[in-house]
Amino acid sequence: MNQPRWKKRPEGSNWGDFGPDDQLGRVNLIGTEQVLKGVKEVHEGVTFCLSLPLDIPGGQVLNPRRSPPKLTPTSLDNDQYINFSLAKHSPKLRDVISDDQVQLSLQYSTQWDSLAHVGALFDSDDDGTPERRYYNGHLAEQDVLDLSQEPAQWHDSYAGCLGIETLAAHGMQGRAVLVDLVRVFGVGRTLIGHRELMKALEQLNVVVERGDMLILRTGFAEALLDMQGTPQPDVLKNTGAVLDGNDPALLQWITDSGIAAIGADNYAVEDIDRELAPACCSKLPLHHHCLFKLGLPLAELWYLKDLAEWLRSCGRNRFLLTAPPLCLPGAIGSPATPVATV
Repeated sequence: MNQPRWKKRPEGSNWGDFGPDDQLGRVNLIGTEQVLKGVKEVHEGVTFCLSLPLDIPGGQVLNPRRSPPKLTPTSLDNDQYINFSLAKHSPKLRDVISDDQVQLSLQYSTQWDSLAHVGALFDSDDDGTPERRYYNGHLAEQDVLDLSQEPAQWHDSYAGCLGIETLAAHGMQGRAVLVDLVRVFGVGRTLIGHRELMKALEQLNVVVERGDMLILRTGFAEALLDMQGTPQPDVLKNTGAVLDGNDPALLQWITDSGIAAIGADNYAVEDIDRELAPACCSKLPLHHHCLFKLGLPLAELWYLKDLAEWLRSCGRNRFLLTAPPLCLPGAIGSPATPVATV
């Protein structure tokens, strides 16, 4: 049997529980049984696209490191292949060809985070020196590769074995449960800890079981869409519920519930606007708990309004979710076009 790559694991983590070389984390819980449970939730054959247009939010207000997509034609020699007539090459041909390419920040809009998105400095070797580690003790790719070299010498994988392609190959299809926080708390900014989440589950009559994907509607993506590509940061700061990553009871519930993934229609899923406490050790405590400790992927900026209204009208909250990311080896995140089937 392979030995783990660490001598100690973070407190509250599941490192090694799915094997010393595991790359899927809690996604392991989305097996054939969960797919069949999801299929059993399909009664009408109605589908809902849960993706925003991938040029939303617009600009770089939400994250100055992430740029909106830029579409350009493909080209060959001096020819730009948009409405390009092949008659230019051979007068007998009647074909008109359009072909394009995109420059895209992979986590700009509707997205999945891979398990390589957030790691931590952690002394997994128990030698007194923290290393940059990710889920299950995997080394940061930068510790393996010399990124000071010329780009042509870089490996084409930044995420190493935790790349987004691992989720794509698994499929990310199974039963999902919608918690419509808008119905309980409205569209204003609300900090959701364990108490608030339990209140919502009770009020909405939602039961969450092991292996389910938890989907949270906050109203944030709807407000973003209404802004039509010109996001208003002052308004957005006061829009939509966010999870309280500093609530130990909430983090323990995520561990104990056995959920396999969390998706939300807001930016970052958790509260990122709070002031750091003097004893704070993580800017993104929910990401730290989910991605780093549990191997539980997070999804952001999904569009949930139409699905939520349909489910409410039918007295339901469960559905079949099909949401594979791009099968792009080594990528740290991925756009997604999730589909809910009810």
